[in-house]
Order: sequence, then structure tokens, then C-alpha cells
Amino acid sequence: MTRTLTLRRPDDWHLHLRDGAMMHAVLPWTARHFARAIIMPNLVPPVVTPADAAAYRDRILAATPRGSGFRPLMTLYLTEETQPRDVRAAAEIGLIAAVKLYPAGATTNSASGVKDFSKVRRVLETMAQVGLPLCVHGEVTDAEVDIFDREAAFLDRVLDPIRRDLPELRVVLEHVTTTDGVAYVREGGDGIAGTITAHHLVLNRNHLLAGGIRPHYYCLPVAKRETHRRALVGAATSGEASFFLGTDSAPHTDAAKLQPCGCAGCFTAPNALSVLAEVFEAEGALDRLEAFASLNGPAFYRLEPNAETITLERAAPEDVPAQIDTEDGPVTVFDPGMALHWRVSGG
Repeated sequence: MTRTLTLRRPDDWHLHLRDGAMMHAVLPWTARHFARAIIMPNLVPPVVTPADAAAYRDRILAATPRGSGFRPLMTLYLTEETQPRDVRAAAEIGLIAAVKLYPAGATTNSASGVKDFSKVRRVLETMAQVGLPLCVHGEVTDAEVDIFDREAAFLDRVLDPIRRDLPELRVVLEHVTTTDGVAYVREGGDGIAGTITAHHLVLNRNHLLAGGIRPHYYCLPVAKRETHRRALVGAATSGEASFFLGTDSAPHTDAAKLQPCGCAGCFTAPNALSVLAEVFEAEGALDRLEAFASLNGPAFYRLEPNAETITLERAAPEDVPAQIDTEDGPVTVFDPGMALHWRVSGG
């Protein structure tokens, strides 16, 4: 049995750090293991201008543990008022690595998202010209569409028309949760990729709902049927270049999660790599973990993989804290419902 595994240092291609006291509490957990991360812009107010992105980047860097080498990759929140010239300027100076599309109302702090996609066409054209990826939360928000069908509907109604109209636009379908999403990425050519989270690799909707509601498993997109989870595992462990890790680690205080209308999100930063190693080991695919966690993402974003390495060790189950404390209140760490034998050496 393999006992150690050395990888290029991984990156996280979808991360929520929040701001203020919460950011100071959760950022060190990402910086322990990950060299870079695509930072989500859905603050309140959102990160919509280059000045917003620069200021947020500086706050992140000020809170980053000394010596970690962690580098935030900033994004802009796409609104119907976003100006093409601002996107072009921010991309050309290397301030941003992507632009994020939230359909209005799709998830946490997404009220400023896009309702009329014709109003963002010029921005998308500019992004295609400069090679800037569009990261999409792939769900429609129409009330008549079942929440378990919203990813598939988004592909048909929104994403496919955009990509047919602008085939040169590079797109990341974030946190893929369905067989439909996996197939769409696989069949979409070099211009599209999909991120997969650690928690969607181990959760199906029974974990969320059977025997009682488990609020700490509630995330958006919501976990789907077991057939969909198995498709995600197959994609992640395949070694295919179009799939890579985006944890979507999304911290909320327990007070925000445990209420009649609780927040969506799983805080996985402390144990995402351990969960991945368990999943890949179970599939006999540990030799493909580096591609998923460390190589495929940089290749799509046209960056070099990290030069430094980390080593995972298999030993007694890792003792991950059940909660972390923040000045805003405790945040529960994702519990995958299984023992985690893999841990990052020295981390």
C-alpha cells in the first residue's frame, strides 16, 4: 500500500475567503497547502471594479501568514454595468485572472448578478479578445425550475448559446455537480474546463436529507443523486485535462448556517486534500491526483505549475478540528463522514 505521495503544490481554482475577521481566520487554512487560489468576488458590496480588486488583494496579502508564499488570483464580479474597458485594463496589467458570472440570486451574495445576458455581451467579447476566462456559477434561478435541475437548464438555456455565439471565449464551469455538466465539459473542446469540489465527490442528496436535514452539507449547487456523484468521481480521477480542483470552500458561522433560512456552503479548506486523497485511493487513482490538484488548472489558466512540492502521508486518521473560532463566531469544518488517513506532511 502506498504510504507517501509527493505532488507539485496544489492550487485552488474556486475559493471564498470572505473579508475582515472571517478572512483572517480562514485564510491560514488555505495558505498551509495551496500556492494560489481564484478568489471569489461576492463580498458585500461585491468586487466589481479594478480598484475593488486591488484593495481586496491587498487586504488578503496583509492577512496571509508570513512565509506561506500564498498568491491570491483576483476576479471581478460581472454585473450588467461592468465596463469592457475596465476588464481589459485589469487583465492587461495582471490584476485579475478571471471574471465571475453569477446569475442573479443563484447563491450567497449574488443579488448583483446578471439577469439580462445581452447586457454583458460586449464584456464577454472583450474577454474573448484578451483571453480572460469566464468563471460561471452554472445554475438558472427561475422559480419554476427544480433546484436539482438548475445546472442542466443553465447549460441549455444560457451557457451553450453564449459559447456558440462566442466560441473563442474560454469558460470554467465551476463546481460541476451533474452527469450533464461532466458531459458538457468533456464534449466542449479546449475552450472549456470544469472544477469539481471535494465535498461533491463524497456527498449525494441522501447525505443532506435522509434521516434529517444536515445544514452543514447544504451547499449550492446542491448535492445531487448518487449517479451524479459517481460521474464526478469518474471525471476527477480520470486524469483528463479539462477537470481540476476548485474547493468552493465557503465559510459561514454556525449562527448563519443553523437558522430557518440557513446559508449555503461547506468549509473544506482544512481537509480538502485529505478528502481528495481518500477518494482517489478508493478509485485506485492516486497516480492521477497531481494532475487534478496541481497541473490541469495551471495549464487551463496558462500559468506554470508550482515548482515546490508537498508530500501526503498515509497514517492514523487525521485529527481535523470540528470547528474553528472566528471573531464572528464558530465555523464548522466539513465532515466527510469517513476517516481521513491522508495528511499533508508538516502541514
